[in-house]
Amino acid sequence: MPITPQPGIMQIALYKGGQSTLPGHPDVLKLSSNESPWGPSPEVGPALAQAAQTLNRYPSTDHAALRAAIAEVYGLDAERVICGVGSDEVLQFAAQCYAGPGDEVIYTEHGFAMYPIFANAVGAAPVKVAERERRVDVDAILAACTERTALVFVTNPGNPTGTTLPEAELVRLAEGLPERALLIVDGAYDEFAAERDVGLRLAERDNVLATRTFSKLFGLGGLRIGWGYGPAAVIEVLNRVRQPFNLSQVQLAAAEAAVRDQAFAREVQAETLVQRARLTEGLQALGIACDESEANFVLARFADEAEAGACDEALREVGIIVRRVTGYGFPEALRMTVGRPEEVDRLLSALSRFKGAA
Repeated sequence: MPITPQPGIMQIALYKGGQSTLPGHPDVLKLSSNESPWGPSPEVGPALAQAAQTLNRYPSTDHAALRAAIAEVYGLDAERVICGVGSDEVLQFAAQCYAGPGDEVIYTEHGFAMYPIFANAVGAAPVKVAERERRVDVDAILAACTERTALVFVTNPGNPTGTTLPEAELVRLAEGLPERALLIVDGAYDEFAAERDVGLRLAERDNVLATRTFSKLFGLGGLRIGWGYGPAAVIEVLNRVRQPFNLSQVQLAAAEAAVRDQAFAREVQAETLVQRARLTEGLQALGIACDESEANFVLARFADEAEAGACDEALREVGIIVRRVTGYGFPEALRMTVGRPEEVDRLLSALSRFKGAA
């Protein structure tokens, strides 16, 4: 019998990240990966330098200092916090622990591309549920649930849509799920929403796990740090598959410094909302459709796939990279990260030239 991968593995398409360079453009404006243009807190540098002095030592296995900082800032129980290599790893833990062959994992049609990958990786069946007008449809999710449903993934705010579900709707979803199903509220963009910490509040229930990341608001995408919060019993199970040294000294130090500098976080948050409004208004003034985003990006929708492709090429010609989201079900759209004021100016100017020439 030949060496054969587990069922579902070969159904996984290799993930492709956002492009960072363009030949002939030394001043590329990358607006394709929803990174923070303001970078991390100024407190992170000194914390990294100090951590670098102890690289000969293994890091903390229980992440106690970081979990305590997260709990203090968000008003949580530190014992119910788990840290991972990005929030992706926490999501992967959940799939490893609670789904497998014969189970179903529900996600929505415009949800994070990793959800079906997590399902396939453990041999479970990914079940895609339709959204309604680029918003998660609770009724459609509940209708898709069966006795085989093990996990339900919901991104709130959504990516690439930027739309959110009201807390009451998420509560209705949690209450309506089958008894054995775990609801996972992926809050990677939560800090940019009008109604914040919804997932964390829901995670006080016994069937909800909330995840967050340091990659967006806190500007630490390059270090890959995330965390989850949920029922004590669920967190205890997830910790059984977490490698003891999954986060390094520098990751732990950087994340703790970042989360404790709430003054800087609030500045980034406020400026992102201002620039998001400018980008949204600018797109609408040019006749480019977009929803009111509650994330740090805007999904710009064009007349059709051809116009979106032409716009993408026109932006690349002037050194601007945005994200095609055909794989997320939007061939007619481009996702545009909110940048600094001068970056928003540059993007809107290029879009204006494109629309004028179109």
